[in-house]
Amino acid sequence: MKFLKSLDYKIALLFTLLIASAVKIEAQSLDSLRATFEEGDVFTSEFEHLYKDTFTGENQTTTGTIWIDSNQYKIISGNSIMVVDGEVSYVYDSTKDRVIISEYVEEDDDFAPSRMLQGVDSSYTISEQSLDEGGVRIQMVSDDPFSVFSEVFVSLNESGVPQRIEAIDQVENELITTFFDGRFISASDTLFRFPNPEGAEVIDLRHESR
Repeated sequence: MKFLKSLDYKIALLFTLLIASAVKIEAQSLDSLRATFEEGDVFTSEFEHLYKDTFTGENQTTTGTIWIDSNQYKIISGNSIMVVDGEVSYVYDSTKDRVIISEYVEEDDDFAPSRMLQGVDSSYTISEQSLDEGGVRIQMVSDDPFSVFSEVFVSLNESGVPQRIEAIDQVENELITTFFDGRFISASDTLFRFPNPEGAEVIDLRHESR
């Protein structure tokens, strides 16, 4: 997973962590959302992710499409693709026209949905507020210096579908992800199949890790 974290995808993967974290909050309004993931449905959405660096003042925007279930995820951003099917990770870097394949080790993946579905870290204080337009806004706050984020807000619509995630990390960088037309769909055998780009260089690291 060190190769995934060295790519810009680590920024896009933030919301994967946050969605999955929010699923296990012991709040009545999220019971149906948790049940939907546990039943095997897949959340998919167009997204826009904004990263605000407080040190440099730089803003970085990533757009694309995400699919996520309890064990797998796929992200397409521009011509770049990443798929984790629970056993193998595939990353296509369009700028270098190459595919990196590596063995997927869940214990090494901070963003693994199955790990996040186990529950929010006990260091977070959680509250929720009903929104005037329907739905709820979940707030998660942590004073633990080892927590990835000091504060997180997750907005769900009246159907319990994620709409927006705002997070502040320990050095006060701000990360905002907005979902467009997010919905749950039925899983399929081909949904998380990696669409290997024709002609791309393939670097298979699975043998090297043994």
